Amino acid sequence: MSNTLELAKQLISRRSLTPADDGCLDILGARLAPLGFNLEKIRCGQVDNLWARRGKTSPLLCFAGHTDVVPTGPVDKWNSDPFTPTVRDGMLYGRGAADMKGSIAAFVAALERFVAEHPQHCGSIALLLTSDEEGVAVDGTVRVVEALQQRGEMLDYCIVGEPTCVAKLGDTIKNGRRGSLSGVLTVKGVQGHIAYPHLVKNPIHLAAPAIAELAATEWDKGNEYFPPTSWQISNIHGGTGATNVVPGTVEILFNFRHSTASTTETLKTKVHAILDKHGLEYDLQWEMSGKPYLTARGDMVDAVAAAIKQVTGLDTELSTSGGTSDGRFIADICPQVIELGPLNATIHKLNECVSVADLDALSEIYYLTLVKLLAKQ
Repeated sequence: MSNTLELAKQLISRRSLTPADDGCLDILGARLAPLGFNLEKIRCGQVDNLWARRGKTSPLLCFAGHTDVVPTGPVDKWNSDPFTPTVRDGMLYGRGAADMKGSIAAFVAALERFVAEHPQHCGSIALLLTSDEEGVAVDGTVRVVEALQQRGEMLDYCIVGEPTCVAKLGDTIKNGRRGSLSGVLTVKGVQGHIAYPHLVKNPIHLAAPAIAELAATEWDKGNEYFPPTSWQISNIHGGTGATNVVPGTVEILFNFRHSTASTTETLKTKVHAILDKHGLEYDLQWEMSGKPYLTARGDMVDAVAAAIKQVTGLDTELSTSGGTSDGRFIADICPQVIELGPLNATIHKLNECVSVADLDALSEIYYLTLVKLLAKQ
């Protein structure tokens, strides 16, 4: 059994349902301390975080990940217990195998090999691990980043172990993510009997032209790495449930997934301008859950792409698709953030799994990236 597989199985056996860590960080700390890592536990609320660093100089390369997992769903629908790691036909099954205990195991195995072979490497290496990524993500990575900011501790490179690959290991890395900006729009009218339309103001009718314009608006054209910004309604609610009452308000929930071609403020300004143009009486509450970030081609992307090519023979594709990740927080203190992990086909599903061969290959990719960025020439 490889070091990567052995550690992945140990982690999967822990029932670390978000935001619980269930001892995963202790397992990892026991592997990192002998390598010369200084371990700093940062507990916030019910969340366990770990900042582990080896070295005091720059450049600083950080591996980031989460030990928490999503609920299993009906256990009787799994082919084996989700917290009993099981290898069948070359695949490792268990909750978190792909998202993302397999990546964390590959991180640590790569670090063990790299430190053994390059004990006097350049710069520093760190791990940023949390148990609050799959949940509300308010006491996890963001809190560690805040603590690092307060003491002026910046990163030069960061690899987040999110499962990024589509068909083959190494076919895709994420070099950025779109931002997420949500709004709760309440359009006001006048409630009344539906048989007396002259005595009411139907907020649904009033809002409809504005909704049509918002849906048809081109917010930006995107750029080399991002598609155009998208505005989507997720929920509309209005009415009392009766067929003969015009509602007094209609509530519309919407979300922007936006590129770096737009800012939060420009999007807000455009929305308010459209609503005001249509003469609506409204209330609008905003929530920004993630800023967009982008890592252009450079040292980090080139090193990871070269490592993937060396291990798999593939020319990797850069992508900014998908939802948010903790990379959105890390980008505040790190100019070069990418995500690379195993295939994402089974994440959050029943019978989540990862290829055993891919785990070892992923660890090799991480190791070669360390060599390219930190080994003394």
